[in-house]
Amino acid sequence: MKRGFGFLLSLGLAITCWLPAQGASSVADDFKKDTSVGVRAAESLSEVTGIAISPLLGVGAIGAYKYYRTKPEDRAGLIWYAQPWFWSVALAIVGVCFLKDSLGPAIPTTLKKPLDVLELFENKLSALIATGAIIPIALEVFEAVKPHVSSQLDLAGAHFASAGLNTLGEIVLVPVALLIYGVVWLVSHTINVLVLISPFTSLDTILKSFRTAVLGSVVGAQALGNGIGAAWALIIVLVCLLLAPWAFRTVVFGTVFACDLITFSRKRFTPSTTSNWLFTARRLGEAPHRAYGRLTRTESGELTFTWRPWLILPARTEKLPPGRYILGRGLIYSEILRVEGEHTPDVFNLPPRCCGHEDALAKIYGLQEIRPIGLRAAWAWFKNLFTARPAMA
Repeated sequence: MKRGFGFLLSLGLAITCWLPAQGASSVADDFKKDTSVGVRAAESLSEVTGIAISPLLGVGAIGAYKYYRTKPEDRAGLIWYAQPWFWSVALAIVGVCFLKDSLGPAIPTTLKKPLDVLELFENKLSALIATGAIIPIALEVFEAVKPHVSSQLDLAGAHFASAGLNTLGEIVLVPVALLIYGVVWLVSHTINVLVLISPFTSLDTILKSFRTAVLGSVVGAQALGNGIGAAWALIIVLVCLLLAPWAFRTVVFGTVFACDLITFSRKRFTPSTTSNWLFTARRLGEAPHRAYGRLTRTESGELTFTWRPWLILPARTEKLPPGRYILGRGLIYSEILRVEGEHTPDVFNLPPRCCGHEDALAKIYGLQEIRPIGLRAAWAWFKNLFTARPAMA
């Protein structure tokens, strides 16, 4: 976390200290005479942060704002997200999602969860679409100094600002804007994942309200002043940077579960006799909570878990401590538990594709007991109330 904080701080200092090739003193004098560059940089930071928190709402609102602030005769030349065909549809979809959330307690869970799955993928698609708006927003910072910047690549025909790629500022600025956008969106997207896996509609409302409040605070801070808005947006970015590793694992967890549920992958899934993908339910050695990896049983009967940080870094392997492990059969997903006296803490969460394959998995990993958990355990307890049990021999 300290390295990530230092990295972002270094980038901020690099942007602050950047000077175009025409000379430091000349640009400093121009900046003192015309502060529109600094103002535009502050506005861009707030805009990128707001879009990342809620991509479809952010791009749609900014597009509608640009459209109504532009003279009617000039609206035909506006960028794509400022055209009515885009922002009207975007805001309509946001309105439908808001209506679903406002009626959350009144909608049955069996109907609301499929809608939450659709919203999860809608947020991912919106993030990809909104990425196309981040680059022009970042390059608009240099609109005020465009006459002083030599343009090597003119993207005005594609509705992008003219970008001088030979200058260090523009080379650094776009990646930094995309980094800020990606980190903030990653943390914001975890709310969709938490809503999906949460069994309580009241918690869903709290999570969605919290995200709306954060987005509102960005808009409110920007309204108070460009400096205040930029400072508050930078605080949000730094917090998101610290939460990024946890958010990444949570997003992977929710995406895998959602894909398994909507594609009914358990009907096509066949457990591997060597290793199978699953998630850690708690910290296991160096493997953090919700690490995605493979569980393998060695020839000596030991269970080992192999995972990759951020899914692409070098693989690491953890041996499970000795003990008695059992398999818990759940309604939506199953778990591998460790028996510790009267307690059975969960060690791994199996993806929904494994539902219905508990017997095969127990045989592969040498788990001698399968017991119901979650709703299945509740149903088994309820059924036993009205079912006669056989007499003991």
